[in-house]
Amino acid sequence: MQVQRAVIKAIEFEPGVPLVQQIVDQLTQAISTGGLPHGAKLPPIRELSDMMNVGKSTVVDALDRLRAKGLVVSRQGSGHYVHRSSAALQSGTGPDLQPQDTLSVVRRALLLDNGALRPGCGFLPTSWLPAEELLKAVRGTLRATSLRMGEYGVAGGYMPLRQALRVKLATFGIEAPVDQIITTANTMQAIDLLMRLLVKPGDTVLLDDPCYFNMHANLALHGAKVITIARDRDGMDLDAFEQLLIAHKPVLYMTNSTLHNPTGHSFSPAQVYRLLELSHRHGFHIVEDDLYCDIQQRRTPRLAASGLDNVSYVSGFSKTLTANSRVSYSVLSPQLAARMVALKMACGGVTSELAEQITCTMLNDGSYAKHARRTVDRLYESNSRVAGWLAEAGCSLSSLPGEGVFIWVRLPEGLHAEHLARQGLEDNLVLAPGTLLSKAADASHFMRFNVAHSDSLQVRERFFRLLDAQGK
Repeated sequence: MQVQRAVIKAIEFEPGVPLVQQIVDQLTQAISTGGLPHGAKLPPIRELSDMMNVGKSTVVDALDRLRAKGLVVSRQGSGHYVHRSSAALQSGTGPDLQPQDTLSVVRRALLLDNGALRPGCGFLPTSWLPAEELLKAVRGTLRATSLRMGEYGVAGGYMPLRQALRVKLATFGIEAPVDQIITTANTMQAIDLLMRLLVKPGDTVLLDDPCYFNMHANLALHGAKVITIARDRDGMDLDAFEQLLIAHKPVLYMTNSTLHNPTGHSFSPAQVYRLLELSHRHGFHIVEDDLYCDIQQRRTPRLAASGLDNVSYVSGFSKTLTANSRVSYSVLSPQLAARMVALKMACGGVTSELAEQITCTMLNDGSYAKHARRTVDRLYESNSRVAGWLAEAGCSLSSLPGEGVFIWVRLPEGLHAEHLARQGLEDNLVLAPGTLLSKAADASHFMRFNVAHSDSLQVRERFFRLLDAQGK
């Protein structure tokens, strides 16, 4: 016990750092280095309190944290003992079993916040988010009597949020009763649920090319056969689209109706009319992914505005409000809405009412709308600056200028997007090669840039440095 007392008496506190954390850190260090050996008994709580000149509650808190880390165990009626297990002290994570091909490595790097610059990612920078408004909504939600911490959420979603969404949808010309608006944890969950309801193994699904990379992976899990239609800044060849319908008879077409990722294209009224006419004539369903609806400058028509018999609408807030606290929603026909609610319950997909109440608060108090307007203006300004330095780098723009989150560019002649992305990782620059989003033969010549993350002198300098290393 003398050794333990000597180690504990040697603890010195620094001002400005919580006492509990300092006790935990220093005892963890002592245990990991053997200063406090495995199995050693610690002095009683009262004695620990006197030795360190801190309150008993501070000691109890520190012991609880050490116990949670697996470094201390308590024995009823006996006290606390050091438990120096290899699992508790192990700092490594074992072998990396994840795929190591370039696209897999890039996909993981786009999501990893390790200090790297991420001009290829798909979300807004933290500095662009309405932090004060979010915190205000969080505090208000936690104080509200309507928050039911001990209950599951309603399967269809938090009713006041669905009512607020109904009002929001009406501004896009989409009229739907509340019971046809179903919330989900994110848009990919909504799409996955719809695939379970609409697609059987062996069915054919039509996708835009390029498109969000998770679409191909998700459809593979459902055993679907995927065909693609080329889409650029002007849209698509609708005659070629119809020929694909005749030849392959897809059951479903999945698309971004507005601000297509990554070309920025939005369907015109004539294109919407033709797509809907083809849908009815050839008997396929449309899943309209409208995730970027709130950052569109110029309003264009939605497919779902014509009715929900042949169209299911999906949108959410992960790209505009926060990528972490994710709230999304689907607008469906009465039959599909009922089936989705049943499926949510069957697979444990009932959503977080806490997150939904926070989003509802921001919709109702107007703070979300103000944030969306600010974001539109910032994106427009950033788009112009980023497009300028990309053109200076020798890239040619293949997306609509001035609107949306992304710029889709053709790289200078002779550059391979995946090779460039792999080299960029070595300089902590995470890029999105065209092959991540497209199956086209020339996809390796393209790259997607997030204008919010690319409007940076550091990103510009590192990209130019990368090109210089390639001799460009």
